[in-house]
Amino acid sequence: MANYRESYGLFACLGILFNHESPLRPHRFVSRKITAAVARIGAGSRERLTLGISRFAAIGAGPPITSRRCGRCFQHDEPGDFVVATGVAHSLEEFVAAAFAQVGLDWRDRVDYDASLARPSDIRVLARRSYKGGTSIGWRPTVSFAEIVARMMRAEREGSGST
Repeated sequence: MANYRESYGLFACLGILFNHESPLRPHRFVSRKITAAVARIGAGSRERLTLGISRFAAIGAGPPITSRRCGRCFQHDEPGDFVVATGVAHSLEEFVAAAFAQVGLDWRDRVDYDASLARPSDIRVLARRSYKGGTSIGWRPTVSFAEIVARMMRAEREGSGST
């Protein structure tokens, strides 16, 4: 983006939205695999959830919050590159525990770890603080981690997530 700003004088912004979660994410993402399985288990399925990763990630809310973040980048007086992130990392275990809490079950009774599913190339801690995004555009997280998980679980139970 800097090249387009400098070479062509364009008002170009780059918004790097760090780890937003949403029920609109495809099921290939681990967060959606978890919420879908937990919703089925909460509805009476006898299945077990098997995971192979145990990383930490900064988790923020997805749409419509994400679109508001992007909009603020374009409303800024000066164009630039904006990293927008919560800066607070949560473990996958915390995500799983919060999802199971939504259906009133203890996750430790239904979750298995399978080392063969682990991806050694995964970054162990995936968290970032906002750079410009939290300061110059005035963005702060407004949706808590627990509320993000609750929204995702509600969408799974209502069948309103993506496929």
